[in-house]
Formats: sequence, structure tokens, C-alpha cells
Amino acid sequence: MQDYGLLSLLPPIVAIFLAIKTRQVFVSLLTGIWIGWLVVSDFNPFEGTINTINAIVAVFQNEGNARVVLFTLFVGSLIAFMQKSGGIDGFINYMGRVIKNDSSKLNKNRKKVQIMAALTGAFIFVESNISALTVGTVFRPIFDRLQISREKLAYIADSTSAPSKLLFPFNGWGAYIMGLLAIYVENPFSALLGSMAYNFYPIIVLLVLFFLIAKGKDFGPMKKAEKRANLEGKLIADGATPMVSDEITLMKAKTGVIPNAFNMLLPIVSMVLFMPLMLMYTGWDAAANHSSSGIFDRFFAIIGNASGSASVLYSVLFSLLISAIYYRFNKILGVKELITTTIKGVSGMTSLAMLIVLAFAIGALCKEMGTGNYVAGVLNSHLSPALIPAVLFVTSCIVSFSTGTSWGTFAIMLAIALPLSEQMHIPSSLLIAACLGGGLFGDHCSPISDTSVISSMASASDHIDHVKTQLPYALFAGVFTTLIYLLLGLFI
Repeated sequence: MQDYGLLSLLPPIVAIFLAIKTRQVFVSLLTGIWIGWLVVSDFNPFEGTINTINAIVAVFQNEGNARVVLFTLFVGSLIAFMQKSGGIDGFINYMGRVIKNDSSKLNKNRKKVQIMAALTGAFIFVESNISALTVGTVFRPIFDRLQISREKLAYIADSTSAPSKLLFPFNGWGAYIMGLLAIYVENPFSALLGSMAYNFYPIIVLLVLFFLIAKGKDFGPMKKAEKRANLEGKLIADGATPMVSDEITLMKAKTGVIPNAFNMLLPIVSMVLFMPLMLMYTGWDAAANHSSSGIFDRFFAIIGNASGSASVLYSVLFSLLISAIYYRFNKILGVKELITTTIKGVSGMTSLAMLIVLAFAIGALCKEMGTGNYVAGVLNSHLSPALIPAVLFVTSCIVSFSTGTSWGTFAIMLAIALPLSEQMHIPSSLLIAACLGGGLFGDHCSPISDTSVISSMASASDHIDHVKTQLPYALFAGVFTTLIYLLLGLFI
């Protein structure tokens, strides 16, 4: 692979800068991708343009990428099902009985609903995108009713999805990380569990979230967004563009259907329950010859060989099938209505699917140009042992934010951290945690992270507004985490 050095930073920097400056995410990502391929093509404009087109097409050559795009489209159908069947209206009616209309208790109700949303996201630790999707979809109508900004909902969805998956790694995240650790340690399960005590970033993210909800306080751009929503009734800013089309956000229940919260819970619960089953199914054959007899080793061998992209796609399709059969059997929706609703839901997700394709394309480009390796190499040279935990964390933050991927960052940084641990006699659990927390940072708040994108989509928030309002909270948690690692470094 050719070494592009400083030029490897151009694609993510240009994409992130333009996205924040112009609020045109599609154009910004496409520009970043084109500039990157222009560099790779020795600054030949024609060849760079052709390579850009081919790179976007190549996204679909990866089965996992294609499955994620299909999953995104069919999630739109699932949301449409819940609305057309009267499930969303039924849930709103139920919550209306839980949160009274007494204006004197408005702030109390806002806190209650936000805590419920946060707990929901934290407890669904099977898959981060399903967690963000569930929180945004289920609680959006309630947040709208209480005039809580869409940015706040996206923040809650994003801040409870990936962090809780890393703290409770009995999922694809844990399996993937253990696969990386197995290259360097004999017992990757013990190594991962040992690092949990030092994995401060996700812990601080969750503590900050619940503290702000409990106190009813916000700061920075989020404070302005909440003031706008509370006082002016504007759930999104003037000129903002929600990540979901009006076909989904404004879809009404079928006339004559009795609102029933069960019609909403059935698709969601089905999808969540199918996820671990599909992980077991897709990983069972590959782990059949695993030599270990230990139950935990066997379990993680199965999960480690499972396909996360296949599992989420199968889960949403089975959920759609179960829901369609239930709606038809109970005469809620007819066959023609089911088909029409499915297609409308898919069409409502077209823009998001395009955005995910571009995010995959720029991620592949960063890998092609060695962006992550370059950043890691520059920032991790000539270090004092006392600074290594903090510098590894900060480096992981920069890599994950610029590439938009936590898993890619884990692969890069653990390959650096574990040899450093052995050579400089630093506890491996501390360095593993620093890399994992830093990798999570980008997944949490980068504008090109799939989790951030899906949080914006599920919450029907403007994506750049979500990033701008959440970033100060993520930076606060990141700075606090860095200080902790600096202090721990003094006692190595």
C-alpha cells in the first residue's frame, strides 16, 4: 500500500469541515471522496472522477455493506408499519396516561420520559444500531408532544447505543474485540473483562447523560436547541432537514384502526429478540469445530463467527413478516395496504441509504490511503510510559473521529497498544481500555459514523445539528477521560 502521508487526512478533514460549514452532508462526503481519489490517481481529474464512481459502486461488492443498506431501507418499512397500524398512536395514548397534562408537572414529565428513553437504549445491548433505532422511533412522538428537541432525542439515542454495547460486550462488539485480542493474548475473554474497569469513556458518557437529564440542565448548542423547542415549539431549527422524509414522519394511522401500543411493540420486540437468535444462527456452523469445551469460550466462538450485517437484516425481515401476518390476521391492514406501506417505508429511507453508501465509500478510501495508520504512527512516536495511556486514548479518538469507525480504530490501535504493553511493562488492561474508549469516541460523535447517522435518522433530526449539539458533551467526557488516564499513568 502506498504511503500518502499527510495527504491521507484530506478526505475526512474536507468532508467533516464542509459538512459542518455547509450543512450539505451528501455534497460534503462526495467531495471528500473525490479529493481522496484525486490524490490516489496522481491528481488526474478524469481518472479521479472515474475512480470515485467505481468506489461508490464497489460498496455493494461487499456483502456486509449491501446488507446494511437493505437493513436501512426495510427499517423504513418497519416504522411505516408501526404508524399505519395505529401502534404509534396507541403508545402515545398510553404515555398520555403516564404523563399527565398538568402543566405544573411538565418538567417532571420531561425528565421521566428522557430517563425512560435512556434506560431503553442502555438495556438493548444486543446491537448499537437497533438500540438507537428503537429509542428514536419509539420516543419521538412523546418527545414531540413534550416539546423536547429532536437534537436531544438523537443525543440520548446515540449516547446509550454504542457505549452500553461496549460496557456489556455479550454481543458482536465483544466477539470482534476478542478476535483482535486473540492475536496477542491467550485468554481474550479475560483480557476484555479486565479492561472494563478502566474503560472510563463510555461510563462517563452515560453518567453525564443521566446527570443532565436528572438536573434538567444543558449547555452549549444543546441548551439553545432545548430553549427553542420549549419556548418556541420548534422541534428542529429553521432551515434544518430531518434525516427521514415526510412520508415516514407524517404518515397517519389507517382510518378506523383502533390505536393499540401492541401494534408498535410487536415489530420492535420481534426485531430485538431475533437479533441474538440470528447471531447464533449465522455463527453456529463456523464455530462447530471450536476445540474449547468451556461454555463462555464456545458462546463467544459462535458470536465471534456470526455475521452482524446478516443478523440485523434477517431480524428486520422476520419482524416485518411476523407483523404483516399479525396485522392481516387481525384485519388491521389488508394485503394491498401491507405492500403499499412497505414500499412507502423503503422510499422514505432512500436518502439515508445514500448517505450510508457514501460513508462506507469514504471509510474504504481512508483504509486505502492508510489514514488511521498515519495518524497512529505520528502521534505515538517518542512517548514517555506515563503518557502512553492518555496518548493512546487521544490518538484513538482522532482516528475514530476522522474515519467514522470504531471497529477499524480498534484493529489499528490494539495492534499498537498490546506490543507497547509488553515492551514497556504497562498493564495491558489499561491500554486496551484506552484504545476501546477512544475508538468509541468517533462512533459516538463523528458526522460520518453510521451510529450517529442512524441516531439522527431514527430521531428525525437534522444530522449536522445532532453532531453539533452532541459534540460538546462528547468532548467533555473525552477530556475528563484523558485526565484520568494521565493520572493513572503517573502510577504505572
